[in-house]
Amino acid sequence: MDDDNSHTVYMVTTATQTILPCSTRKIKPVKHPGLVLKTPIAYQSNTDPSVIPIQKDGIAVCEKCGAIGVKHAFYTRERRFCSMACARGYSGLIPEPLPQTNQTTPDTKHYAEHRFKMELEEDLTGFVADQQLPQLPPPPAAPPIDDNVLLSRRKPSELVNSYDWEPHLDDVNFFAAPVTCFKHAPISDIWSNILVGMKVEVENTDCDNVSEAFPDSFWVATVMKIIGYKALLRYEGFGMNESKDFWVSLCSNQVHPVGWCATRGKPLIPPKTIENKYSDWKEFLCKRLTGARTLPSNFSNKINDSMKSRFHRGLNLEVVDKNRISQVKVAMVHKIIGKRLNVKYYDLPPEDAGFWCHEDSPLLHPVGWAKKVGHHLVAPVDYLERVNEGIFDEDDATEDLFNPVQIGSRDSSLTAGFCIGMKLEAIDPLNLSSICVATVMDVLRCGYIMIRIDTYESDATGADWFCYHVSSPCIFPIGFCQRHSIPLTPPKGYDSATFNWKRYLLDTSNVPVNPCMFAPLKTNHGFVEGMKMEAADLMDPRLVCVATVAKVAGRLLKVHFDGWEDEYDQWLDCESSDIYPVGWCHSVGHKLEGPKVVPKQPNAVIRSPKGLKKRGRKKKGKDSPPKNQQTNKLTKSEPPPAATMKNEVLEEEIDDDNIQEPETGQEPSGPDQSMPVPSELQPPPERKATSYINTTGSTSPKVIPRLIDSSGTPNETNGLCPEEWNVFDVAPNWLQKN
Repeated sequence: MDDDNSHTVYMVTTATQTILPCSTRKIKPVKHPGLVLKTPIAYQSNTDPSVIPIQKDGIAVCEKCGAIGVKHAFYTRERRFCSMACARGYSGLIPEPLPQTNQTTPDTKHYAEHRFKMELEEDLTGFVADQQLPQLPPPPAAPPIDDNVLLSRRKPSELVNSYDWEPHLDDVNFFAAPVTCFKHAPISDIWSNILVGMKVEVENTDCDNVSEAFPDSFWVATVMKIIGYKALLRYEGFGMNESKDFWVSLCSNQVHPVGWCATRGKPLIPPKTIENKYSDWKEFLCKRLTGARTLPSNFSNKINDSMKSRFHRGLNLEVVDKNRISQVKVAMVHKIIGKRLNVKYYDLPPEDAGFWCHEDSPLLHPVGWAKKVGHHLVAPVDYLERVNEGIFDEDDATEDLFNPVQIGSRDSSLTAGFCIGMKLEAIDPLNLSSICVATVMDVLRCGYIMIRIDTYESDATGADWFCYHVSSPCIFPIGFCQRHSIPLTPPKGYDSATFNWKRYLLDTSNVPVNPCMFAPLKTNHGFVEGMKMEAADLMDPRLVCVATVAKVAGRLLKVHFDGWEDEYDQWLDCESSDIYPVGWCHSVGHKLEGPKVVPKQPNAVIRSPKGLKKRGRKKKGKDSPPKNQQTNKLTKSEPPPAATMKNEVLEEEIDDDNIQEPETGQEPSGPDQSMPVPSELQPPPERKATSYINTTGSTSPKVIPRLIDSSGTPNETNGLCPEEWNVFDVAPNWLQKN
């Protein structure tokens, strides 16, 4: 095919789409049981119609670009456009001029002279090509896809120091929680339709055939494995060869449904490694795609919609005060990343880092919530005045942006079974790794209660109270910990090993909350022990860390942060908005904190002469120069001995003070023979380096003083000649004495 028509090669995949049974916007031809499409969707507008192998009544001309092609393969009900790009770019007000060509019916003798032809195997007498064809229902209104967004390659620039899961995904023991377990996660509602074996279109990085017209190329790949948001893909044509398999995030703009390239004029080019494996790649793709499943055509829009927050920057709302949990304070939304909000309290300086939480967090409430439920509020005077009068600003977050737990319930009977002084078990809001004995301190309106953790000393000001909704999964009836083999932290003054609820209630004359007042247990959430996830550290909620499910107790999960001690574990609900699937941080652009790396403590800083001797002894090759010749060469740049000793001591002191995360040291292989090395590193010829190793009584003829004695008086320095010292005088004698 000549250069003028070369672009039609890339559009031929759309024609193959028309015979696929999978969902597509193309209309399948009816009453054409013998029609085999072997033509591209359209020819350029300057193509001579007399050589196009399409019957006259089956020809359509694009009203946007003037391309000529098969009518039933065109877009819109009237078959007016050759591609979705033309359909989107057509204003509909001023039609563009069409090429004035004399369309005549071509003679069948020309068919054999062209590469593409139509094969008619049955008599189609009486077929009316212009008849009304059955139409697909119009798709729901969705925002247009921004085609100007740069396509990210398989290895985009990552966040600085963000943890990467990919080195561990190929481990057969790696076990991640599926996306369907996280109801608040992006596209979790449609994730069950994303299966292993489905076909997608991705960028082909194994390709050198690029040009200015097509700076990037694509190819079809199969989903081989799914872990969280990550998918292992294999290019079509590789069969069982996994050498070019690669991981991508399905929740990104790297992956597209089959047909995406055809609608955007992107080329499908087979990978260079297998480009000669098949002679007819079009036929190969047609067979592989027939009956296959792919992503929804609006998959990109669904991802974008699921990542949009209900909030926007600048909104005012009421948030639990991180410095005094018994009160809420007016704050403003400062930043949003993946539906996690950074809110800043009104009375803190601008440089304050603020407070991070998910938009579904029970710590957030609409403007006016504290007044409605009777909670203590800290706010500016003008805010209090207008809230009391029911006046709201346009920047106030109203109840329509919040969920029922954040707003409160209208059913007053929810708190009927709670009374002041009743006992229960609750997660300590200040130490999420422990479940403690707690007391109901106050009953608010709209289904809220104030509780106090009995582990701490009582605060007369009520600063240790915390607000929970009665439906909160973080409060439990007495005996919950015992039934699930969880250690219960008793009240102050009681021993956890001997604490007994029955005896405690009798001794204190307290009454427990009726178990029927608590939220029902949920056991079919899908989480099991050992699953990997990403979780926010609620003790420092700006951090999202690599985590593992350490224990499951009903609907309660014990989240362990990899690399950290168990005391940093946190109890979270299975529907908590602070846990996410593997790959969530990468998808939304949030930094992921990796497991804690415990630094290895350095060994003794005193370097033994034995070690120095071993470092100096390097095996010589056959071509090594004689020892005396090499020594003469090295002594040309020899520094003064005293300066050498001082520099070595100072370097050791500086290194020891600045060690943060020392790595495992390797045995020195000896000094670089091409660099100048002081001759004093070699032992004097009259002394053996091992003469004082493991010997306590060895002495040196040189005077090695102790700089300051126990009384603080400097020793006499008569007879000292530091210029005559070498490293073997310093290491065993001078350093040990001082």
